[in-house]
Amino acid sequence: MKKAKVISKLDPRFLKGIAHRGLHNDKFTENGLKAFKNAIDNDLAFEFDIHLTKDNELVVCHDENLVRTTGKDGIIEHLTLKEIKDNYRLLDGGEIPTLQEVFDINQEKVPMVIEFKVYEKNYEALTNKAKEMFTQIKDKSKVMLISFDPRSLWPFKRSGYIRSLLSTYDKEYQYVYMFRHTVESVDLDMRWFNEKKVRRYAKNHFVNAWTIENEQQLDKILPYVDTVTFQYMDKDIVRHKLERK
Repeated sequence: MKKAKVISKLDPRFLKGIAHRGLHNDKFTENGLKAFKNAIDNDLAFEFDIHLTKDNELVVCHDENLVRTTGKDGIIEHLTLKEIKDNYRLLDGGEIPTLQEVFDINQEKVPMVIEFKVYEKNYEALTNKAKEMFTQIKDKSKVMLISFDPRSLWPFKRSGYIRSLLSTYDKEYQYVYMFRHTVESVDLDMRWFNEKKVRRYAKNHFVNAWTIENEQQLDKILPYVDTVTFQYMDKDIVRHKLERK
């Protein structure tokens, strides 16, 4: 899909920067409700990751293992929602949120980027549960769907959502870029923009760069992207530079 058509289908706030795993900081743990509320309070689009629990519920966390954000070992897909809620807390004291809790706190006030985290080829079950949950979304322009696994995005073709394929520049994931024509946009590791072919592609297609952490990185990729996913940066600097593109 051409760049202009994608942009026409998206809430314009996507073009002002996307807070990676919520607007997290030393006080608010990533992918927690406090980080998401911080993004909402700042009228900022935010990104988060969904996993499928053992009992077929969707919870929000980047890693499959809860240890980094809770200090306690545990694979999400091996645990029930009750086990997670009863036995784990984020480092800021908050609970591991469910997708429903994120929907409830946001109420479509700001745009969301939802990343599908496939575990041991569970893409079909993950997608089916997401479809069930997404029936409550009223404004599809406020939601983008992303994943490293194109199989989790393909079922949403003609759904009205903009789908974006993630690809790192590491060799094990470079092959994913080959599937870019099967979705509406791409989310690329900023190292991809050293490639002339990627810069050419970006002229006519909607492209996001991640994860930007300082002004030097932002300035380097700014000429080639439509928006960025960022963390550890002043949100106003990101907004200002994207608005002046």
